Amino acid sequence: MNPPSSPPIPKIFTVLLPSLGNIIFVAILLVLTLNIAEGLLGDGDTGYHIRTGEFILDAGRVPRVDIYSFITPTLKWTAHEWLSEVIMAIIYRTSGLTGIVVFFAIILATTHWLLYAVLRTKCDDILLCTIVTVLATVTASSHWLARPHLFSLPLLLIWYHLLDQFQSHEKPTLKYLPILMLLWVNLHGGFMLGIVLLTIYLAGNLIYSLTDSPATALQHRAKARALSLTTLLTIAACIVNPVGIEIFWFPFRVTSDRFIMDWVVEFMSPNFHHALPFKYMFIAVIAALALARTRLNLIEAALLIFVSYMSLYSVRHVSVFAIVAAPILLKMSSDIAASFPQRLSEFYQARRKLFADLDANLRGKLWPALVVSMVLGLALLGALRVSFNEKIFPVAAVEFLKRENLSGNMFNNDEFGDYLIFSAWPQYRVFTDGRSDMYGEKHGSPYLKVAGVQPGWKDILQRYAVSWIFFPTQTALSAALLEQPDWHAIYSDKVATIFVRKVAEHQHLIAKYPSVPVLLVNDNK
Repeated sequence: MNPPSSPPIPKIFTVLLPSLGNIIFVAILLVLTLNIAEGLLGDGDTGYHIRTGEFILDAGRVPRVDIYSFITPTLKWTAHEWLSEVIMAIIYRTSGLTGIVVFFAIILATTHWLLYAVLRTKCDDILLCTIVTVLATVTASSHWLARPHLFSLPLLLIWYHLLDQFQSHEKPTLKYLPILMLLWVNLHGGFMLGIVLLTIYLAGNLIYSLTDSPATALQHRAKARALSLTTLLTIAACIVNPVGIEIFWFPFRVTSDRFIMDWVVEFMSPNFHHALPFKYMFIAVIAALALARTRLNLIEAALLIFVSYMSLYSVRHVSVFAIVAAPILLKMSSDIAASFPQRLSEFYQARRKLFADLDANLRGKLWPALVVSMVLGLALLGALRVSFNEKIFPVAAVEFLKRENLSGNMFNNDEFGDYLIFSAWPQYRVFTDGRSDMYGEKHGSPYLKVAGVQPGWKDILQRYAVSWIFFPTQTALSAALLEQPDWHAIYSDKVATIFVRKVAEHQHLIAKYPSVPVLLVNDNK
């Protein structure tokens, strides 16, 4: 049986029809901007990052101490994502939150288009490359938020590819890594991933130089020398940032803080009881390792163990797993496909060739350019508007606060703190927000005790001289405050409720809002 061949394509269609890589780019961009754009604004941290960038632009300096909380003495703060925040502030000032969403949507679309392109350089099986790219994309999407960590995804992919090009093809790509690190270290704390990957490649070559035959050992020794020099230059590049060598201690300080690891949701392990795409990619990797005849080399095994551990330990690292594991999964899957039974192999290879031939003829760049232009045009014309979801964020409550101008110290929900910084700073200063690395257990533990209405919660409010509370309506704390004779609700909606302590400075508000209904979880109304 002759394999089917692709029919000739008119020249006009080679320009007009999108390739598979273009489809991946266009699909991600359209989904993130037209369908679920608010998903990128699903976290309030976006707001404080924008305000921090604006502070840097206006003050001409990167803050070294906290500027958003009322807690004294003032806390030391490492604004390690300062360059990302400046970029976000510039975009926000020119095109608002819509611009922020479009910008990060383009970054994500480009990242996964690049992932597909990288996989295609490693394997001519276009079907497997597409399947692995889609699986990795869906897996990584669990942590798609308009925040600085998204800058680390394309940088990690490029870094990984440059290392692989050096290792597998002996291309002179290491020279780009220190330059890339100058950018990465100022964009996001994920720069440490680059150093870890360098270390893994260096260690792998050192081991091979001691265990391989003399001829290949010599090659690995030369690679180890080049990687050693690159590592030293990369570490030197890391110091070029506003806090200098202190930047190295920050990631270790965060990851070694048991309180942060155990209580901050994004640092917790993935919940496999949920519909989590990560578990399917993880299972696919395990199955591929079991079924493939080809063994991983030492470096690939170390990379896979490293990202597997990271992703199982913390859900925020699932996207790192998706990018690093994708080429390894492709390698194993390609080996499995090559061992299909003859009839299945002939059927599969024929279809693979058909898709490859069709895709090879599609050279136009029309679709990505057209869709990017359309999205930008809709945003500029105001037809595409994105904002924080009023059903999740306390949008109406903050507008109330801005009108009433409450005095005294506030106790607030951490997500509300992020949004309050974005919408009402410096009029209001928060008790806590998304910078859990800065607050640590010293201030995080009291927050959890009050939020959970645990024994001693009233004493904590007294210690911090809290005179009003800004918290989600359907929580234990809001229910408990309704039963306290010395607290009074002056505002409430389905998202947030504002309580004031019954003291002289708030009597005018209590008189102005004498009876505010509070909708709780167990309300039958």
